[in-house]
Amino acid sequence: MDGSGSMTLAFELDALRAFADPGAVFSDARGWTEYVGVVSEQPTYVVTNYTRKHRVRQDFFSGPRGVAESLERVREQFETDRHVFVGTADEDRDVAEATEWEYLDAAGAAEAADWALDEDGEEAEPFAESTRDDWP
Repeated sequence: MDGSGSMTLAFELDALRAFADPGAVFSDARGWTEYVGVVSEQPTYVVTNYTRKHRVRQDFFSGPRGVAESLERVREQFETDRHVFVGTADEDRDVAEATEWEYLDAAGAAEAADWALDEDGEEAEPFAESTRDDWP
């Protein structure tokens, strides 16, 4: 990804699910963005459960709004040089264009930022490295 200027980065939930390690994606993105979050048409609890499970700390999220309204509000609230939306579908591209966000598909974002995609369709098990042998 281009690190010049300030950036707000938004992931559609399905795009975030496309990465092998969503927590690592967010951690890396924090090094070169000012704000990063998740937007989705899914209910808030679905996004919250997913991000908690993967230790993703968001600066913003959809709440009860849809993607388009969320992107509009984030753009108003977070004044940065660039606003980039990562999605997976033609509808995501259309929403990005309608709300004046740059669009990247998940594969393009993965290539630009050197993030691993979840090629086999199975999510990486979060917290696997912290499994304890001494736990009863």
